[in-house]
Amino acid sequence: MADIFTSGFSSIFSLLQENCMVIFVVSLLLVVYYIQKQLGIIYQLFHKAEEHSTRHGGELVADVLKAHGVKYVFTLVGGHISPILVACEKLGIRVVDTRHEVTTVFAADAVARLSGTVGVAAVTAGPGLTNTVTAVKNAQMAESPLLLIGGAAATLLKGRGALQDIDQMSLFKPLCKYCATINRVRDIVPTVKKALQMAQSGTPGPVFIEFPIDTLYPYSMVKKEIGMKGSSKGFVQNVIQWYLQNHLNNLFAGAWEPQNNNPLPVERPMPSDSQIQQCVELVSRAKKPVFVLGSQSTLPPVKVERLKEALESMGIPCFLGGMSRGLLGRNSPIHIRQRRGDALKEADVVILAGSVADFRLGYGRTLSRKSKIIAVNRSYEQLYKNSDMFWKPHIAIQADAGSFIVGLQQGLKGYTCNKEWPQTLKDRDNVKEKANSEKAQQKTEFHLNPLSVLHKLEDIMDDDSIIVADGGDFVGSAAYILRPRGPLRWLDPGAFGTLGVGGGFALGAKLCRPDTEVWIVYGDGSLGYSVAEFDTFTRHKTPVIALVGNDACWTQIAREQVPMFGTNVACGLEYTDYQDVAIGYGGKGMKLMREDDEKIEEKLKEAQKIAKSGDSVLVNVLIGKTNFREGSISV
Repeated sequence: MADIFTSGFSSIFSLLQENCMVIFVVSLLLVVYYIQKQLGIIYQLFHKAEEHSTRHGGELVADVLKAHGVKYVFTLVGGHISPILVACEKLGIRVVDTRHEVTTVFAADAVARLSGTVGVAAVTAGPGLTNTVTAVKNAQMAESPLLLIGGAAATLLKGRGALQDIDQMSLFKPLCKYCATINRVRDIVPTVKKALQMAQSGTPGPVFIEFPIDTLYPYSMVKKEIGMKGSSKGFVQNVIQWYLQNHLNNLFAGAWEPQNNNPLPVERPMPSDSQIQQCVELVSRAKKPVFVLGSQSTLPPVKVERLKEALESMGIPCFLGGMSRGLLGRNSPIHIRQRRGDALKEADVVILAGSVADFRLGYGRTLSRKSKIIAVNRSYEQLYKNSDMFWKPHIAIQADAGSFIVGLQQGLKGYTCNKEWPQTLKDRDNVKEKANSEKAQQKTEFHLNPLSVLHKLEDIMDDDSIIVADGGDFVGSAAYILRPRGPLRWLDPGAFGTLGVGGGFALGAKLCRPDTEVWIVYGDGSLGYSVAEFDTFTRHKTPVIALVGNDACWTQIAREQVPMFGTNVACGLEYTDYQDVAIGYGGKGMKLMREDDEKIEEKLKEAQKIAKSGDSVLVNVLIGKTNFREGSISV
């Protein structure tokens, strides 16, 4: 009985507690409501100017981008982000709209690589952002600094089933160095500045900012859209209106107070004097040193011209990869292109300057254990990649590769590598390239020899050409035959091996270098990803030349799949008239077949003239099979 009584008393006490709490909360709301009513005139005066203001958050975004030297914003338009695009246009930032969101990020990536600044893409919420994921991951792995701006559902509607409302932050946190959501208009300026700083600092990469739609539109429009109706006779309605008003006040409080738009300092790891001196002593004693340069070596702050000068001064043979392709020009005596594995086995000192011991270096297996390895990389993780398996760095330096190379050259004080060593490697190059030329003369069973086409392209390309590589087998062959004419003139996806970069990379490249000849070397499979961007090239007057190696097949895969499993399933395509597709999108097109064998050079020069006259052109080249790349990996 006592237990029941105690239990009943406890229940009554709990009920009283709950009622008291309800009474307290209601009383508090009444007091706040009364104060709000009494201060209503002050609220009205405070927001009177705001009610009629046309200012919006998009203007703040554009102001910061302008202050940071951003010249282009790539987009596929959507209502969530319209204020940003309108404001950018007003400030003279060129807004370039594409036919697919993934192209916006690829184009921004190309701008980042060629300009040394942050590339910017802006897309709408939900599917607009999910369409960019592949390109963002590609930029992360290629270490390209870019800012992705995404729309989002209004702050009050997140998680409530609004149009295109998904958890975007969870999607991009694994892909980006920095992710942020704007919750108040006054946070736009510091957040965009921080994102642009983070994109360039340390190991560069993509960053993401999510803009709920109510942080970008004018106060009056946001007030209307959230259902503000003024005073009401009902108590509950007045409480709701009071809550919405306070939310609105917080959203726009301090929005237009002056803020500093100037860039924040970019933080880059630099080599110490003692680290450089240690490497100077090692290299000065070397008989057969070798440089293996990756994309990181071309990053700011060292200009590529100064980097080239430093390498030529030392005379150490160089293997170039990624964005460092073309760094030494077309015919440098120290640029070695062939038989890298043999050279690395013989070298006594190997300097990995921004290069990584991933699949491209056989996970470190191509490095000799007898060699002294100097590894320089901005990323600690990349610096020691696979060092627990097949290789060990003798000296590991977490620093900017370009700054290290310049410091090494200055420390060596007039040192020049023994000329016999680079000449030995160059002689091997010449033997290999002579064999490649002989293969280019052979007739294929059907259509044109792809090597012959590529050799003729190499002969006629302008000295200022930029080459965009987008494909498998045909592009793999092109990498051996085409020689970039100078620094930052070769664009490929990088370690992620992404197909579909062609349209975006070419668009960004042509905008950065409007007077330069831009070639996209496509496989017929990869062309399908971005051929619609011929419409973008036409509308934005960015004429490029696309050369498509059309063998009606995903040949890189079929080469292994057919002999291994005896079937060509999913690898077969058709000899489609891709030139007609380009024409349909406003460009020009031509087709090269077996009977054009003697006219290849003439036709390629005709394509150059078309581009110089202001039209993009697609050259659809029907090619046959060769054994040039037998044994190359596809996985």
